[in-house]
Amino acid sequence: MKRASKLLAAGLILTVLFANSCKKDNQFPNAPFIRFTAFEQIKDVSGKDSLGILKFYFTDGDGDLGLAPGDTLAPYNPGSIYYYNFFISYYEKQNGNWQKITLPPPFLGADTLSNNSRIPNLTPTGQNKTLEGDLEMQLFTNNPFSPFDTIRYEITVCDRALNRSNQITTPEIILNK
Repeated sequence: MKRASKLLAAGLILTVLFANSCKKDNQFPNAPFIRFTAFEQIKDVSGKDSLGILKFYFTDGDGDLGLAPGDTLAPYNPGSIYYYNFFISYYEKQNGNWQKITLPPPFLGADTLSNNSRIPNLTPTGQNKTLEGDLEMQLFTNNPFSPFDTIRYEITVCDRALNRSNQITTPEIILNK
């Protein structure tokens, strides 16, 4: 009996090893792909919506998503559109129509009037550079210069090879101002 159980155990181990050796790494296009997953509103001490957490899923086949703090030479130099790799547009619903609004800093977590930001370098170590995961970005939501309470965002990302992702749009977000 002991020999039979040892053979069964060895067979199971070999089956698991064989199955794992046949498993292919996920293969994704080299251009990043993003998909909206959620938006979580955060209230300030007075109970008003002031911040939000934008959550989205991403893939990048060659793993070159993100910029290191030292990535400031062309084309990632300050003043270049590619200084940023997270591109966001802020919209308000004004009298039933969506209007693109440029907010002053520090809204949307940006450091200029462009409303864009930098995702840090996410390139994995090791041989397989494929990236897949979830990202969260904290954003200011309540535009104090506007009486309108319904917003949405349009987002794209760009990798270091300057491949742009698809564009995602959040559902409308109703703020408690």
